Order: sequence, then structure tokens, then C-alpha cells
Amino acid sequence: MLTRIDLRGAVRDPRRLLPRAQLDVSVAVERIRPVVESVRDHGYPAIRAASERFDGVAPDQLRVPAEAIAEAEGTLDPQVRAALLESIARARTVHADQRRTDHTTQVVPGGTVTERWVPVGRVGLYVPGGLAMYPSTVVMNVVPAQAAGVEGLVVASPPQQENGGLPDARVLAACALLGVDEVYAVGGAQAVAMLAYGSDTDADGRSRCAPVDMITGPGNIWVTAAKRLLRGTVGIDAEAGPTEIAILADETADPAHVAADLISQAEHDPLAASVLVTPSTELADAVDRELARQVPGTKHADRVGTALGGEQSGVVLVDDLDAGLRVVDAYAAEHLEIQTRDARQWALRVRNAGAIFVGAWSPVSLGDYCAGSNHVLPTGGCARHSSGLSVQSFLRGIHLVEYTEEALREVAPHVVTLANVENLPAHGQAVQARFPEVSA
Repeated sequence: MLTRIDLRGAVRDPRRLLPRAQLDVSVAVERIRPVVESVRDHGYPAIRAASERFDGVAPDQLRVPAEAIAEAEGTLDPQVRAALLESIARARTVHADQRRTDHTTQVVPGGTVTERWVPVGRVGLYVPGGLAMYPSTVVMNVVPAQAAGVEGLVVASPPQQENGGLPDARVLAACALLGVDEVYAVGGAQAVAMLAYGSDTDADGRSRCAPVDMITGPGNIWVTAAKRLLRGTVGIDAEAGPTEIAILADETADPAHVAADLISQAEHDPLAASVLVTPSTELADAVDRELARQVPGTKHADRVGTALGGEQSGVVLVDDLDAGLRVVDAYAAEHLEIQTRDARQWALRVRNAGAIFVGAWSPVSLGDYCAGSNHVLPTGGCARHSSGLSVQSFLRGIHLVEYTEEALREVAPHVVTLANVENLPAHGQAVQARFPEVSA
């Protein structure tokens, strides 16, 4: 089922040889540009038209009524409530420790620089609603934003025909459990555009979405394209691609565990990537047998089979774990599992991954829901330079520069000299206006 890529004996950079989903976001950008521009220019009527076209729902009211959010919480299955509350509690425990504190550095007597950490004022959180519903994504977006101190939180999620044009009831219930009451039944590119530009009143004459400062949360290629188009107009967390799992495993790994974990990510999307990196052909063979046994019994067997058989998935054979480490660093997976002897030691040597799951008892599924970590992570190799969503994502560092007259006088000649070197004499003159006697 999984294609094999044999890198044994290879010495060159493996990056171009590794499986990866091929997405041309630039083409999608041009296809959704008219939708985004129409929302910018026309507001609610354009959002309504796009919702009717793409979601089959023509909403008279974009904002979800407070009573609908309360009802969703009230009718939530008790087991689902308990699971969501546990997920929230664990995420809050982890994210509470991420909050940076202001710090003042005395550069010289009379001269200080203070770094303040200030939360973004208003954030739009996108929660997908296509092949699956994601109340867990509400948790993963809202908890770090709240820990950062964001005052204005807005959730947008696609309307569901089977829920009377409202977002999925479990998504609404998660919002209620987290205290988020501004929720919009809007999905896709039109949701991203609405969050970025805001919208005027809808048909009920009451509901208006004010623009946000930042948009976070995963989505399909159309959401990703809208994010790319609007980057700069509004802050963007990342361009999320199809989900990925890579597993670095040796002969000690349980093939049933490895196969189950590969399947778990493959069920997200036909473009999801599941990659096994191993020096053990015996393990690779055993995993293939397990996949043949397990896939037919999974609920989304067709979707899983498509993902596992796609060009984005495969088994990469390597000479040893050192070579495997080079491969997973080149791949820079969204999720990386280490199922080897001394798994933690190998995990500590990894440089590029969105999140690392260490040992047989830390599967990616745990991180998706209840590890306390965040599951909004960089995809498509972006873990080489980017981090997952955290409290820091919602904070901005602002420097306060405070110098006394004497502290400025002491450094003034250096400021004038550097200003003249860069042919920006007015910069130096701004200092000389305070100290006419200073020359370069």
C-alpha cells in the first residue's frame, strides 16, 4: 500500500526525494480573489452569495445567536463535555507557562530598554467544517489566545445544512465552554475575507463583524489561499497544508502501533501524508501487513486508502537511525513520532518538526486532543523555520527606550557618525539639535 523509497547508501540531500503533497496555492489564490474582493467591496451580500454557492446555505443572519450557542452546550453529550473540559484544562496548564513577562535591561546608567509583551487586540479564529468537525480546534486556538490576554475573540466556522445553517453544534458547544460568544456561521475564503475586512449589517439589521487584527486556524486550500492573499491586510498565523505524520522507527517498534498511527492521520484528508522512516525492512514489511489488515476496518477506508497510496505517503528505507534522523530533519514533519530504542535521546537530536511524540505511548492522537500541547502546527516543511500555535503567536514585543539627557549625550557622537556613514544626516542632526556641540 505504501510506496517505498530506498535511500540506503544515499549521501545527497534527501529533501527532493521525499514524498510530499503537491499543492499549487497560487492557482487557488486567483480563483478565490473575486470572492475576497467582493466581500471587501460589498460585505454581507457577497458573504451570503458565497455561502449559498459553496455551502448550500444562504444565511439571513451571519452571527450565531447567543441562545443557539447556549442550547448547543446544554444538549452536548456528557462524555463529549467531559472530554472537551479535560482537553481545555490540560491545554490551559501547558499554555499558562508560555506567557512571557516584561523585562527591563539597563544598557548604561540612565539608559534602559524595556521589552513589553502586548497581546493582539482582536483575533479571528477559523474552525474548519468539511470532511470532519473540529471542536478540538476551538480549544487549540482559543486557549493560547486567552492565555495571552487577547480581549476580542471571534470564531468563524462553516454553516451546516443539517444544523439549520449554523456551525456544527459541538463546535458551538466548545465555544460556550470557553466563554466565546461572538461566533459567525461563515466558512471558506469568504470567512477569511469577512474577518479581515469586517462586514456591514446582515439581513436582520443587527449583526456586524468588526475587522480583526489577526487570523489563526487551519483550513482547506481555499482558506489557505485567502490567508495568503490577505497577509499584510491582517496578521496570519500560517498557511496550513494537508496534515502530515512521519514516524522514525527501528525494529523495536510495534508494527500494529505504527500502522494505526499512519492511518490516524490519513483519515483527515485524501491528501494527508503518512511517512515511515526506518532502517528495518522487517518492520516495513510488518507495517504493510498491518495496514492491509487495519485499513478495511476503519470508518473512512476509502479516504485512508487514497491518502496512503498517494505520492505524499510512503516508506523511506535508510541505512541506520542517524541517516533516518537526517531524513526526518529534511522532511520537517508537522507531526513526528519517534518509536525507537532510547526514543527520547533521538527526539532531542531532532531539529525540524512541528511537534515530536516520544515513544510508543505518545501517539499523535494524544496531541490532537489531550496532551496539553497545541495541534495547530506547521506543514509542508515549514517546521524548518516556523513554530506551532502558542501563546507567543498572540503577543507582540514592543521596546520602550528611556534615556536621560546625560545618557544620550554620552552616546551622541556615535549616533551622528553612523547617521553620516549611512548618508542620513538628518538622523544625526536630530541628536545635534539637542547637543549642538556634538560633531561626528
